[in-house]
Amino acid sequence: MSVASNSASCELDNFLRQKNLLIINPKRKNGLILIKTYYAEFAGPGAIIGGCFDQDLQDVIPVGNLSLLEPLNNQDRQRAYLIRRQWVKLTKQIIDNPLSHERAQVILNQFEHWFDAETAKNVPDAVFALIVGVLPETITKARDLVNRL
Repeated sequence: MSVASNSASCELDNFLRQKNLLIINPKRKNGLILIKTYYAEFAGPGAIIGGCFDQDLQDVIPVGNLSLLEPLNNQDRQRAYLIRRQWVKLTKQIIDNPLSHERAQVILNQFEHWFDAETAKNVPDAVFALIVGVLPETITKARDLVNRL
């Protein structure tokens, strides 16, 4: 069941309040940036959101053509948990780089690859900075470097 389309902002507000378990539609280029108390996390297609994972959720930013699905059974939930874990592992690989400017460049490149340049451009520098643990200025410099080339 798709619960986010025309009324995405209303549904996201409900999600923030209720924190129900939902799955990001695995058949679309979409996702959510989950803004937590001290960091942000990207949950992409197929990942589960809500529930115990997102107790400290402050805000969400939809990315792409967002569509959320309700898990139909335990198998759906388990598969979505595993996919969420894969998204976390992918982010960890980026964060493990000790060079902040490279982390900034990689997250920008990844979002342009997963979505497109316009979608990546619409995500604020401060949000990307929260995902990879750099200052917003580092993201700005990485964007500027790409735009100059």
